[in-house]
Amino acid sequence: FSMGTNSAIAYPADSEGPKRTVEVAEFWIDAATVSNGDFAEFVEATGYQTEAEITGWSFVPEYLASELENEFLLGRSSTTPWWVGVKGANWRNPQGPQSTSAELPDHPVVHISWIDANAFAEWNGKRLPTEAEWEKAARGGRENSLYAWGDELMVDGKFMCNIWQGDFPEFNSAEDGYLATAPVKSFQPNGFGLYNVCGNVWEWCADSWGEDKVIKGGSFLCHDSYCNRYRLSARTSHSPHGFTAHIGFRCVSDVETNKDLLGSL
Repeated sequence: FSMGTNSAIAYPADSEGPKRTVEVAEFWIDAATVSNGDFAEFVEATGYQTEAEITGWSFVPEYLASELENEFLLGRSSTTPWWVGVKGANWRNPQGPQSTSAELPDHPVVHISWIDANAFAEWNGKRLPTEAEWEKAARGGRENSLYAWGDELMVDGKFMCNIWQGDFPEFNSAEDGYLATAPVKSFQPNGFGLYNVCGNVWEWCADSWGEDKVIKGGSFLCHDSYCNRYRLSARTSHSPHGFTAHIGFRCVSDVETNKDLLGSL
């Protein structure tokens, strides 16, 4: 498939280009990102503690933490001031102590590090996708389009993904219906049946990028004025021990592994 882009929209420092032909072996990929309900089953079965839980705090967008008492606010990010550190924010309490993921079982699990995502994938007999696998699947058979549905952000006046609408970072109009995450099977799936490959939450990939790990897909905080990375070729990175309110993941498995599992049923 054709991976990457030669488009002038791309961020040169992100090494999206040049567009090149890449071949990957067959694989299976989850239709949606791992949900809060999925992750809760993992934790119940294993007693696993995420890195955010062990650390005791995580970053939450300021507008989602605005009603918190000062005792829970640990200060702003120096480089991206719309993020605030919130004591007690983790996958169980995605927006801080006033929220609970138990009320959002079909939303993507967040505040998950690359280490956490791998632990879940291994428990589930799967793994994280390579960047090439992720982009191949996300394209849904489209070779050159910007998004999973084409080149126009809106179709017939409707938003096709969960990103920031309005004036970033001052005002989010939530015209797509969501101020934060959307359910994992929101919006129209792509040509391969995958949901939310553009926007909603960033997704961990197996590949390294220097000392970091690649993340793909953009999130509900992406906006054309600051982070136009909800395009299929777009990419960025994050520390494998990092976690925030807008990073999740989906899993893949090798075709031969899947055949073995099916044969054992």
